[in-house]
Amino acid sequence: MTPHSVFRRLRSLASIPRGNPGLLTAQFDAFRHQMPLMYLMLIANSWALVITHYRCAPAWLVVHVPIAFTGFSAWRAWQWARSNRVRPSLAVAERALARTNRLAVAMAVGFTAWALSLARYGDAYAQAHVAFYMAITVIGVIFSLMHLRPAAITVAIIVNGAFFVFFLLSENIVFRAIAVNTALVSAAMLVFLLNHYRDFTRMVDARAENERLANLDSLTGLPNRRSFFHELDATCAAAVASQSALAVGIIDLDGFKPVNDIHGHAIGDKVLEQIGERLALLISPRLRLARLGGDEFGLLVSEFRCSDDLLALGERVCRVLREPVVAGDVAVQISGSIGFAMYPDHCSTAVQLYEFADYALYAGKRNRRGSVVIFSAAHDAAIRRASLIEQALQMADLERELSVVFQPLIYIATGRVFGFEALARWSHPVLGNVAPDHFIPVAERIGVISALTRVLLRKALATASRWPHPVRLAFNLSTLDLASRETMSELLGLIRDSGFDPSRLDFEITETALAREIELVQEAAARLRALGCGVSLDDFGVGYSSRRICIRCRSRRSRSTAASCAGWTRSAPATRS
Repeated sequence: MTPHSVFRRLRSLASIPRGNPGLLTAQFDAFRHQMPLMYLMLIANSWALVITHYRCAPAWLVVHVPIAFTGFSAWRAWQWARSNRVRPSLAVAERALARTNRLAVAMAVGFTAWALSLARYGDAYAQAHVAFYMAITVIGVIFSLMHLRPAAITVAIIVNGAFFVFFLLSENIVFRAIAVNTALVSAAMLVFLLNHYRDFTRMVDARAENERLANLDSLTGLPNRRSFFHELDATCAAAVASQSALAVGIIDLDGFKPVNDIHGHAIGDKVLEQIGERLALLISPRLRLARLGGDEFGLLVSEFRCSDDLLALGERVCRVLREPVVAGDVAVQISGSIGFAMYPDHCSTAVQLYEFADYALYAGKRNRRGSVVIFSAAHDAAIRRASLIEQALQMADLERELSVVFQPLIYIATGRVFGFEALARWSHPVLGNVAPDHFIPVAERIGVISALTRVLLRKALATASRWPHPVRLAFNLSTLDLASRETMSELLGLIRDSGFDPSRLDFEITETALAREIELVQEAAARLRALGCGVSLDDFGVGYSSRRICIRCRSRRSRSTAASCAGWTRSAPATRS
């Protein structure tokens, strides 16, 4: 081993781990709980020594020095006890440990000088008490300092070194034996301390690695959802304290689900990996990014001036996402929609920031996919309106408040009315007439849509039962209706009990429902067809196709020829019931 390597080794033993913040923090947390007890032990042991030397030693040694020592020790114990009540910053922990290292030298020298000064006074028993005091106290101090290796080694070398030399040179063979025994015990304790510190370091590093992996998305290498929300809480708290701007953005990939469905999840994972790599290039001190799960990513943006900066950033992200992705032998083209919300413009809490950004995202996906949407006053008004509607729906008398109106269905070729589509209407005592496109989505979200469907279908069938035989009834079903076997059984029971001919009843389902719940939709459609009902797709072009599918004959037809199968079309765009 070269002198340089020896010097480096000694230097590492005598320094605190500034290059390892996790270890430094763990050291401080373990260390600060032990320090008040160490100082109290020093005070108690020192005054025990004063009692046995009070009558034989000078006053400055048994009164003045112990009082000063007690005052300093009590003050330091109080400081450490107070530090246990708060979570200090890394800089505070580093300064505290560095200060303890320096104080360890001064206190070890002072402690040793005072104790050895008392050894000159009193009889053999009093001198033996000094030896016992130094030996037992230094053992307690070393154990208390075991998480701060430099301080523990410093105290052991100074105190035990002086103790060994002083008592080894004594003419009393008992004191010489005590010196040798204490030196051996101290050496064993130092070995134990170094081994413990090594194990402690490994444990802290392992915990840090586990924490890192727990906050990392294994597929993309980006921070994960857990990490994002932890960072969001901390960043939002800092923004509130400093009254600085903060924005949360949520990215949702458009067209990613068909990639998984068509090419498989292996290709989908490769696409996500490449998207993650692209987005990682955008990370900066003012922009942090995480994968929230699936094809959704989160952004935290600070140090921006206005909403135009966010729009420019969002457009940059969208351009990156629109670039073709080559995964294996497959080239896919996807895009991304982004929703932003800002503090303090839109909200005051981390939870609201995320929820409002999410609302802006899906408002954009409904109206203009692949674009950037910033939460606005209109969105806030819509949320408030939805909240009022939600509360009203929970307490609504559906039988009394819901009604059905009918829109004529007309043959294109002849202009003859051959049926009617049932449309939902809701008249609330306080809110008044609420549009279906306002209350239907809320009813689906809070899980009461099936109750609405049952009431509306029963009323529609009751009216349609009085129509002449050729006239047909069209009725829209929700995705949640189709996805529930129990609900479908109840609806089939309503049809049977109504007396209305099922062959004159056509159910419309949305194309997006077919894409999301295709197996359950097919099962529900089969049960309706078995009863004699017609089933067709509504909302042409909203999902993956701009052509109508008739589930009765499994054919795909353009809008202009759709009537040739079911024999009808609308007189005007209809609103979902």
